[in-house]
Amino acid sequence: MSARRAAFVLGSMEVFGPLSMDLSMPLLPQLAKDLHTSDSLAQASMSVCMLGLAFGQLVAGPLSDRLGRRRPLVWGVALFTVFSLLCAFAPSIEILLVLRFLQGVSGSAGVVVALAAARDIASGIELARLLSLLGLVGALAPVLAPVAGGQLAAVLDWRGLFVVLAGVGAVLVVVAGTLLPETLPAGQRHRGGLADTGRRFGTVLRDRLFVCYLLVGACTGTAFFTYLASISFVLQDGFRLSPQAFGVVFAVNAVVAMAGSLFNRALVRRAGPARMYVVGTTATAVAALALLGTVLGGFGLVPLLVVLALVLFCYGVISPNSSTLALSGHGERAGTAAALLGMSSFAVGPVVAPLAAMGGSVEVTMAVTMAVACAAACVLVWGAVRPRLRHAGETVLVADARPGTPADPRTTGG
Repeated sequence: MSARRAAFVLGSMEVFGPLSMDLSMPLLPQLAKDLHTSDSLAQASMSVCMLGLAFGQLVAGPLSDRLGRRRPLVWGVALFTVFSLLCAFAPSIEILLVLRFLQGVSGSAGVVVALAAARDIASGIELARLLSLLGLVGALAPVLAPVAGGQLAAVLDWRGLFVVLAGVGAVLVVVAGTLLPETLPAGQRHRGGLADTGRRFGTVLRDRLFVCYLLVGACTGTAFFTYLASISFVLQDGFRLSPQAFGVVFAVNAVVAMAGSLFNRALVRRAGPARMYVVGTTATAVAALALLGTVLGGFGLVPLLVVLALVLFCYGVISPNSSTLALSGHGERAGTAAALLGMSSFAVGPVVAPLAAMGGSVEVTMAVTMAVACAAACVLVWGAVRPRLRHAGETVLVADARPGTPADPRTTGG
């Protein structure tokens, strides 16, 4: 499978998170009014979906190591379609929250299998480049979904958007079933039961460098999810943008994140994933602190959007290198390692964001939460990750984990 085809197919499987969040985001305020609930609980409908995406990966990832990548993926996409349709008929916020969680659990198969399958077919710098390309394809959902959601809001209510989401899921069932070849040969699958799965989780978690990547991922994931959960209220309620205008602004930000992935793909062969990771995390923290200063200084809409774009550009640089470095030593346990990596990015933010939203001004709490999370990620990278990279000798950072394949010094960075 060529890199471009792999990026298209695997990228389409990664759209569950963005689609679940972004398509309905312009109508979150309407959802809150229609179900007679608070803005915080409306945001929680996003949070529980993301929690489902997080913890569902802990099941789908090991299953894909055991059964191959295609079967868990196809079943997960099919169930995602069913639960999306059921969300459209939810009579109360309580039932919607349950259905959104199940929607996230089923959709998690696409997220974790895409990452594990990418690790099956590439490693080292080529994995970083593939993940950058995959990120570009996956980022089409954040570009198109809010624009489509904003336009659909003119003719559909929030329930209608979930019907549309179910339709997209049905299309992805066809894509998963027909275009994705099996990337994990039968001879490389693991036949053990729960005890063997537990041992594999233990093996991955005993890798201290991997745990550091998990912690950094939790911080950057918190910042990114806080942005997703808050931005519609900041722009629509705070700055009085229409759903259509919000969709356009959000899409522009997604394009900026895509530019970050392109920038990384262009430079990673020369600089190495490790250096790009450190620089990207540091730049994200600086941009997030600038965002906080912009909000507290009351500089208005345009400066706010410019600094947010900088944060998202840097996030586009971090993401592919983080996955490459974290999976470098776990090629034989790619599904399990990808599950833990995805869980760290999805699990913390959905809890923090609604709590932050209860603290007062959504604009201020968004900026404070993002700044603190990105600063914490930067401290972890400089205080824990980078010293361990140097201690490991760096030439083993993104070596192919398959037996007999030597490390490639070009895959490292300082």
